[in-house]
Amino acid sequence: DVVKKLSDCGVAMIDAPAEVIPMAMNYLHIDPKSTSPDDLAKVEDLMGKVRPYIRYFHSSKYINDLANGDICVVLGWSGDILQARTRAAESVKKLEIAYSIPREGTLINFDTMVVPKDAPHPDNAQAWINFNLRPDIAAANSSYVSYANAIPESLPLMDKAIASDPGVFPPDAVKAKLFVVDNNDPKLLRSQNRMWTRIVTGQ
Repeated sequence: DVVKKLSDCGVAMIDAPAEVIPMAMNYLHIDPKSTSPDDLAKVEDLMGKVRPYIRYFHSSKYINDLANGDICVVLGWSGDILQARTRAAESVKKLEIAYSIPREGTLINFDTMVVPKDAPHPDNAQAWINFNLRPDIAAANSSYVSYANAIPESLPLMDKAIASDPGVFPPDAVKAKLFVVDNNDPKLLRSQNRMWTRIVTGQ
């Protein structure tokens, strides 16, 4: 009902089955790591009900659309939405954008830096990683992209609006409801992708 009411002003969703499906499971009070076909069917049923009210599925288009007021609600990645908020505040329209973590909790992702074992210049790669782990550089990166980092010493050096934003650095009560999904079983991913195609195409 909520999505239906908001559909006139534009609702979008990331095109990311490996993320959205576990989120939907969590909303349905199903273990988000479930691989059960019955649980996947419940998600497909839920998504089928909201699909008519989703304007589009895309993993980056929503940033500018949200900032410009072309859509009003999006299920998207936190940093992207906060970047849209910054752009909106700097625009002529001066739109206000709020980011909210669902009360049921949601998926949390981690970007990682690795060096392939056959990298031709591993020392350079390590130097680049070490550079990005410097508190001042980590602070600058977080301030620019509105994503958290894992360097506590960077907090005092960060843009205060980012460092104090609960959407970037959630309080412990919210963090307790966040979850990771690490099931990369090819069979499950194929099932999810087939289901997602049916959802996106409405077939």
